Amino acid sequence: MKYNQLGKSSLQISEVGFGCMSLGADDQANAVLIQEAISNGINFFDTADLYDHGNNEISLGKAIATAKREALVIATKVGNQWKADGSGWDWNPSKKYILASVEDSLRRLNTDYIDLYQLHGGTIQDPVDETIEAFEILVQQGKIRYYGISSIRPEVIREYVRKSNIVSVMMQYSLLDRRPEETSFPLLMENNIGVLARGTVAKGLLAGKAAAPYLNYSAKEVAQAAAGISTLSGENRPASQTALRYVLQQPAVTSAILGIRTAAHLSDAVAASAALPLMAAEVAQLNHILPVNKYEQFR
Repeated sequence: MKYNQLGKSSLQISEVGFGCMSLGADDQANAVLIQEAISNGINFFDTADLYDHGNNEISLGKAIATAKREALVIATKVGNQWKADGSGWDWNPSKKYILASVEDSLRRLNTDYIDLYQLHGGTIQDPVDETIEAFEILVQQGKIRYYGISSIRPEVIREYVRKSNIVSVMMQYSLLDRRPEETSFPLLMENNIGVLARGTVAKGLLAGKAAAPYLNYSAKEVAQAAAGISTLSGENRPASQTALRYVLQQPAVTSAILGIRTAAHLSDAVAASAALPLMAAEVAQLNHILPVNKYEQFR
C-alpha cells in the first residue's frame, strides 16, 4: 500500500481510503472487514455523524478498539443536524453546533481525538468565520488534529482556502466528473491542500454497470467512457481498478475514498492500490474520450 502526506498536515494516509458509509448494521461483520483492511495496509477511515444516525461512527469505534490508535487516521464529518423526529436533517455549520457535536463523535468513536474533522458541505451564505473559529478552537483543545471540508462548490472551496487552515477537501472526481480540474485542483495544489476523491467509478458506470446519463453526459457518452476504461483493462487490471488508477494518477489527489461493504469490495480496493499504473499515453487516451465537463453552479 502506498501512503501520501495529506496536504500540509503531518498525516500519512493510504492512497486507498476506507469509506465507512457503505457499512451495514452488523458491528461484528464490520469489525472483521475493518481489521482485515488494516492488515492490508489501509489506515484511513472516513465516516460522518450523519451516517446511520451516528451508528456508523459507533461501529467504526468498536472495530478499531483493539487496534493501535496512533497507526490509524480517523476522519469524520459535521454540519448536518438530524431533526428530532429523525425524518431528515438541517444544515447547521454554527460554532455552537460544531463544538457540541465533536463531543458526541468522540464518544461514539471511542477515541480521545479525531485526526481529520471535516465540514460536511457548506454554502457561501454560511457564517464561514464562525465555522472556522470552531475548528481552530478544537485544534487548540487537542480534540482534533486537523480539519478540512467536503465540498464540490468552487466558491466555497476558495473561501476556505483564503480564510482557513484546511488541509483537505473531499470532492467527487472520476473520468465522468472532471469538473475539479478547471479551478479547484490548481488552487488546492498551489496551497498544498490534499484532495480526497470519492465517486471514482461514477456509481459503477465505469465498472460494468449498464450505461445511463450521468451529470451532463448522455448514456451514449457514458458508454464511450466505459468502453475506453474497458479497452485499457484486463485480467491484471479490471475496469474498476483502471478507473481508480486514473483518479490516483491525478497529481492533486492524495487518496481515493472507496465505499467498502463486503470482503470482495475490500479485495478489489487493495488490489487497485497494487494494480499496474496507467502509462502517460493511456491517461492521455482517456482524457480525450469526452469533452471535459465544468461546474455550472456555485462558481
